[in-house]
Amino acid sequence: MNESCLGLVFLNSSIRNTVTINMEYLKRFLLVLEVCSLRRTLVVPRYPLTANTVVRQWWLVIVDTFELHFPETQQDWSDHALWWGQRNMWVLKTHWTLDKYGIQSDADLCYTPQHKPLLLQLPNMKTVKMTVSYSNVVFKAVAEICRVLNIRRPEEVSLLKHTEDCKKKKKKEKNAFLDEVLDMDDLNLNTVASGSPAHSKTMVATYDPENGMPLTATSLWFGDNPFTASQPNLPPADLAKMYQALSLEDKTTINAGWLDSSRSLMEQGIQEDDKLLLRFKYHVFFDLNPKYDAVRITQLYEQARWCILLEEIDCTDEEMLMFASLQYHICKLTTSSEPLDFSNEPEIDEVEAALSNLEVTLEGGNTDRLLEDITDIPELADSLRLFRPRKLSLRPYKEYWFVFKDTSISYYKNKESSMGEPIEQLHLRGCEVVPDVNVTDKKFGIKLLLPVADGMNEVYIRCDNEVQYSKWKAACVLASKGKTMAYSSYRSEVKKIQSFLQMKSLAPSPGQSASNVEAMDMVAECFVSPRYAKKHKSKQLTGRIQEAHQHVARLSLMEAKMRFIQAWQSLPEFGIKYYIVRFRGSKKDEILGISYNRMIRIDMSSSLPVTTWRFANMKQWNVNWEIRQVAIEFDQNVSIAFSCVSCDCKVVHEFIGGYIFLSTRSKDQNETLDEELFHKLTGGQE
Repeated sequence: MNESCLGLVFLNSSIRNTVTINMEYLKRFLLVLEVCSLRRTLVVPRYPLTANTVVRQWWLVIVDTFELHFPETQQDWSDHALWWGQRNMWVLKTHWTLDKYGIQSDADLCYTPQHKPLLLQLPNMKTVKMTVSYSNVVFKAVAEICRVLNIRRPEEVSLLKHTEDCKKKKKKEKNAFLDEVLDMDDLNLNTVASGSPAHSKTMVATYDPENGMPLTATSLWFGDNPFTASQPNLPPADLAKMYQALSLEDKTTINAGWLDSSRSLMEQGIQEDDKLLLRFKYHVFFDLNPKYDAVRITQLYEQARWCILLEEIDCTDEEMLMFASLQYHICKLTTSSEPLDFSNEPEIDEVEAALSNLEVTLEGGNTDRLLEDITDIPELADSLRLFRPRKLSLRPYKEYWFVFKDTSISYYKNKESSMGEPIEQLHLRGCEVVPDVNVTDKKFGIKLLLPVADGMNEVYIRCDNEVQYSKWKAACVLASKGKTMAYSSYRSEVKKIQSFLQMKSLAPSPGQSASNVEAMDMVAECFVSPRYAKKHKSKQLTGRIQEAHQHVARLSLMEAKMRFIQAWQSLPEFGIKYYIVRFRGSKKDEILGISYNRMIRIDMSSSLPVTTWRFANMKQWNVNWEIRQVAIEFDQNVSIAFSCVSCDCKVVHEFIGGYIFLSTRSKDQNETLDEELFHKLTGGQE
């Protein structure tokens, strides 16, 4: 063999024509092909290739030589690219030379398709097989997956590695429901056989290229789309096999599995036909519109449903019954013999909205802000009870006269003294509002977590009835966002809270009638978690669910799903992801909870929150990639730093940056994602 020749050895050739190249003779000019399936070596006379040849020329030589000797394998090679396994990277910059990439004689390069099959478990627990890009970063790959599934706002979705049972108490049995795989390629082939395009409207939405909005409502092209229909509830025995009580430490293990959005699937060790979980990662669901988001709303409902059934989030017995009644109603509507008419779902009047936005633009301001400027800001004044928890204190709630003005609450000894100085004024901007309600026991409480320099102060306020609670809770929620009761959303917030309380009540409202949908046999244990089902007899549980169902019996299918999602969002632990960290200066591991609006420091032994920091008070954050430490600065000269124990700090950094990115979204913007800004906020400088 001529010593001045360059050699490439093809080690294997699969059906997909993936070939591995060994740079055994980097300084030679002879191309050697060895196809293991044929057990022979083919020598091709001199090619003008050197280490300074660009990658694009190498690709042409590989393809031309392979097709020359194996004409029966000719195909479209445009999707192929070089994968460098030793460096765990794609060689995609075709204008670069081998020297610039640093490819030496010991390099093994794989010439392989960039798009490969991947198994995806959707939020409804159904598994689909899709061909996805293994070379694009996960952010782009997820956007393409969501486009095929017709899920808007793909920035809220990501991929999670499947983890084994944290405690591995028992070997899981096979479940036909979970093992069933829907092949998306077969669905597309079926549409071709029937004379429809490969990607029909049933499976892929079409969008306006300028503003990114759907060209048609999803109701016009539902067809046989399997992702708009809710899945039937599992039998109690199958549900019990899936259920497993999770501690906070177990949840940290699960949350460590989120893939890095700034790297490709191959770079993160994901191989062809591996299984990943497609989940809503960021719990800020922007612009949910039944007209366009039937699939998105259904999958959100399914993720919330499984979250409740498997007790991945805590809820009270009263809330569990409310969720069960909504599931029962949705199941009845889904299995009814009447066809589902999505066209009657409430829609947003786009013309009216556009005219309203135009009017606001011409006036030069925001409608809510204009309303506040030209009207007197409403106030609330009433007799409420207050309690401040203190160690070794058994003092009950004490009654005061409360006045809610702007974004602050002042309380006085009595109504007569309200003209003077208050006992205390509570500033609610940036606070956390947590419901403390039990409708059955007539308990209507509001828990306020007020930000201070060293954490959060707890204050409990007790109302007398539902109406009073709804008004004060709505005012507190708006004030925590820096808004007053003059905002137009105040009334809708009050109505939403009242509707939520009505759903939680077990006693039917006067004049409430049952649904017209044909009755179905209820297996009550299907609609509650296995642990909750053990606390009640089946007959008793069935009666309580049917009583609670009277409050939701008149809801349409889409309205019921939206109510379920809203109730899920109202739970105190909604959207919190847990990670084990070590704070700077601390000698023990602690748990950090990250939500859409705050971070919570939690004691690992007691599982009780120690301190809460809100994103609204964050000034800046950065990562020291050398020591893998996250540092954050807040208002009032508060700064924290921690290293991650249960995962890489990149996972936590991406959550923080991701929520900051999502907070920049506005309805005034089109739906084109600012990918550069996302990676700037989440990618870091490793």
